[in-house]
Amino acid sequence: MAMNEPAESTGRSLRRVLTTPQLWGIAVGLVISGEYFGWNYGWAVAGTLGFGVATAIVTVFYIAFIFSYTELTTAIPDAGGPFAYAYRAFGPMGGFLAGFATLVDFLLAPPAIAAALGAYAHFLNPALSPLWIGVVAYVVFVGFNMFGIRESANFSLIITILSVAELLVFMILVVPAFKLENVVAHTDTFGWQGVFAALPFAIWFYLAIEGAAMMAEEVKDPRRTIPRAYLLSIGTLVILAVGTMLLCAGAGDWRTLSGIDYPLPETLAMVLGRGHLWTRFFASLGLFGLIASFHCNTLSYSRQIYVLARNGYLPAFLAQVNERFRTPHWALLVGGLVGLIALFTGSTDQIIILSVLGAMMMYAISLLSLLALRKNEPTLERPFQTPFYPLLPLLALVLSVICLLAIVYFNPALSALFVLLGLLSMSLFRLVGRRQVAVKLHVLNEQPATDEAP
Repeated sequence: MAMNEPAESTGRSLRRVLTTPQLWGIAVGLVISGEYFGWNYGWAVAGTLGFGVATAIVTVFYIAFIFSYTELTTAIPDAGGPFAYAYRAFGPMGGFLAGFATLVDFLLAPPAIAAALGAYAHFLNPALSPLWIGVVAYVVFVGFNMFGIRESANFSLIITILSVAELLVFMILVVPAFKLENVVAHTDTFGWQGVFAALPFAIWFYLAIEGAAMMAEEVKDPRRTIPRAYLLSIGTLVILAVGTMLLCAGAGDWRTLSGIDYPLPETLAMVLGRGHLWTRFFASLGLFGLIASFHCNTLSYSRQIYVLARNGYLPAFLAQVNERFRTPHWALLVGGLVGLIALFTGSTDQIIILSVLGAMMMYAISLLSLLALRKNEPTLERPFQTPFYPLLPLLALVLSVICLLAIVYFNPALSALFVLLGLLSMSLFRLVGRRQVAVKLHVLNEQPATDEAP
């Protein structure tokens, strides 16, 4: 398919059915597992104070980034998300770099979440294998996502609401045991080196919120729905991230939580006792938050693969859409296979760092795309405009570069692996994919909107 050919004419189009609550459910659902696990590894390298500073920096970054990113998403509502923005701003190579970074971000988040799902299940029943629980999660949710975006979005909304409610219940249960002296205990080694080392785990609090942009071709009235959903989402996540981190730190000896994949039920075990009904009940419900993120990240990686294939960057068969359910089935399956391979490495913290590397590179490219499009396409219709432009996107850009450099400095081996994967992908793109890429990227909002299929 040529890139300037309307997707609708090929039978490869997606359904426009998503509303503001559903998109909020996907955006928060993409991220909410970050409140359940992963962030606590930051305590191991920075302590509570250092990690608190890292979280403050990252929170400021994400607020600035989302206000900037929303302008791109509403002006160019394409399922490619960052790929579409970078292609339009910088051409095929810009599109490739953004697409590669986004794929690393969203393909590696699910195996980390699947590992935590297994850890939570193992906490409930030590006889269960954490690894094979993760494998079952892949089989179930890749299969579930085959059945249509509306069904997936409704499920996401329900499971996300349950996850948010569960975190609020967790906070209510832990508040009586909170002691400020626990938060500041054992922090003699606090320093800026630890702050920078902890940045990828603070980013995990918010990582993947940008994935909602990949649903843009499936959103009703994207120019209104997307800004509302994004702004509601970042507000929800800031409250949950700060509340979870502080209450876990103040409940007891935070050092016992700094190297496990189930910090929340372990916190309740410290407060109420391991055998307490609420402790085991929460561990059971804790699966909701992990399921929400696993499910929503599966949606996002499949749409990114679909768009890259649709535009000639990946094999064409990955852009095929199931005729009955209008879902990119091959993209779901192949992305799931890549995730399973990562899951079997058994290194949750390293998978998180690689995913964050992809995200930070993608954030920087997206912000540069915003600045370039403002200069080169001043007449582009922008239903939402970034406030305090250009200060806010420049702030986000500077913070993204600082975070990226810090992650590279403290994780040289993983960074080298990331660069190696990028070079291999670029070589394949220059040899094969480049020939398939047309001069102009198809932007969906310039074509007649495709409503829900009959």
